[in-house]
Amino acid sequence: MKKALLTGGFLFIATLMVAQVSKQEKQVLLDFYSATNGQAWNITWNLEEPVSNWYGVTVENNTVTDIHMLFNNVDGSLPASLGQLKGLKKLELSFNPISGNIPAALGNLENLEVLALNGTEIQGNIPAELGKLSHLKQLHLSSNKLSGNIPESLGNLNEIEVFNVFDNDLSGMLPTQLAKCPNLKQLMVAENNFNNPNDFSVVLLSNSGANIDLLNTSPHIEPVRSIIAVERDESED
Repeated sequence: MKKALLTGGFLFIATLMVAQVSKQEKQVLLDFYSATNGQAWNITWNLEEPVSNWYGVTVENNTVTDIHMLFNNVDGSLPASLGQLKGLKKLELSFNPISGNIPAALGNLENLEVLALNGTEIQGNIPAELGKLSHLKQLHLSSNKLSGNIPESLGNLNEIEVFNVFDNDLSGMLPTQLAKCPNLKQLMVAENNFNNPNDFSVVLLSNSGANIDLLNTSPHIEPVRSIIAVERDESED
């Protein structure tokens, strides 16, 4: 009897040592699984196993910090409940047949550093709420069906390093404040319908230390459709 109790105690301790997440965070992942046809993913989840064993999910200190599912046939719309994963630092879902809109609730991911949704079927507007992602370093939204303007609020992304909206149907004015973000190194905005890409390029290049005279009313800029990315050399910082 005593041996059985000891064995049970060891099993209980071992269970505690496995990375756990709250019921709320697990339910968010189950929402994601259900909304994107998880049973048909290339690599699916065994829902009987601990969350820390689920493919593409990283758990640190009992909190989901990373969802990484490139090319995994994630098919469906993203649930708004993803915005409840407060500890999430990276959401990488590129090159999947994801449809619908970008949930505005993703703006609640206060610790998010990377949001990558390249090459999906996502459409609609870029939510203004993404401007609340104060720690965001990389935004990848290329080759989708996004339309409308880039919200002015995205100029508040002070830690942004990579801003990629290449190959969509976006239009209007690029937020000039975005070009002044101190850490911006890569800007990919071609294959859209922006009104002021030349002016935006001038501001960005000037901010990077390039030798451009902003008093010149007609600075020479290559045609915007030939500019896929504008980069800042880190050695200049």
